[in-house]
Parts: sequence; C-alpha cells; structure tokens
Amino acid sequence: MSDPQDGSTGSDASLDVRRRRLRFRAWHRGTREMDLLMGRFADAELAKLPEAEIAELEQLMEAPDRDVFSWLTGELATPGNYDTAVFRRLHAFHTHDSPLHL
Repeated sequence: MSDPQDGSTGSDASLDVRRRRLRFRAWHRGTREMDLLMGRFADAELAKLPEAEIAELEQLMEAPDRDVFSWLTGELATPGNYDTAVFRRLHAFHTHDSPLHL
C-alpha cells in the first residue's frame, strides 16, 4: 500500500522482511532528494533484485547521502567498492534520454 507521507507507491505485502526493511530505509534516507532517488528505485526494482544485489544495496544504504548523490550525478567518481551491479542499476534507473512525464 502506498504511504502518502513517504512518497512510496508500492505494496510491502509481497516483499520479505529484508526487502521491506530496505524499502523503508530507501524512503527515509535523510534528504528528500535521496528519498526520491532511492525510494523510487526500491519501489520499482526491489522485488526483482537477486540476493547478491540485495546485499550490495544494503552496503550502499550505509554510505552517506551526499556521497551517493555525488556518485549518481557524476560529481565524484564512484569508489570501486560501491561501483557494483546494483549501483549501476540504480544509476541507469535514473538516466533518461528523453523528458520524463510524471
């Protein structure tokens, strides 16, 4: 079920406890920008992620918002230990060649 306070649009009913926890953390990062970037990705992709990428996402959740935002925008190079399959998936999720129509 969606939560109008956090912006999420997905349902937790089909997710296991680990994924539900990650979804919550994605929508409660600390800055609104990162809530939107991580939360929307979690809503769309979390149920599809293999276990290895779930572990990578848990690691990425530990990184400071400012760092992750800088890596996603290309302001800073992504360190090797964070340049993972799930990070590249998150980056691609927010890379668009045409205007978005929300």
